[in-house]
Amino acid sequence: MTQKQYAKLVKEISPRSHIGKDCLFAFVIGGLICLLGQCLMTLYGTMGAGKQDAGTAASMTLVALSALLTGLSLYDDIAKIAGAGTLVPITGFANAIAAPAVEFQTEGFVLGVGAKMFTIAGPVIVYGLSASVVYGVIYFFATL
Repeated sequence: MTQKQYAKLVKEISPRSHIGKDCLFAFVIGGLICLLGQCLMTLYGTMGAGKQDAGTAASMTLVALSALLTGLSLYDDIAKIAGAGTLVPITGFANAIAAPAVEFQTEGFVLGVGAKMFTIAGPVIVYGLSASVVYGVIYFFATL
């Protein structure tokens, strides 16, 4: 088989890319997730929470909803349509933590759920914590 024949075969077999439609779905569904977060912030604000507390409560609600949808195997269905739109940081991170936990729950709570849940979150937590310590030390010496 020549290179031209191989290239023609690959072109015939490869699925067609619908980049315009994919980008539109990612934009709309990602925007809806952000809109939901903003609506939750407004709701918590009208219930008497301050701006920072309302933001925290909205973030916690989005994480809980994302983990719940992951546990019900609905988040992946939404992600198939939305693509990168579901990677809005807080919901995508919650899904990345919950998905391995759900997948490996048959191995038990410690070696399955507990161990696999932090395969994605572990490095993020370690680097985030390390960066905050470095920032704290720099801030401490800068304000002396």
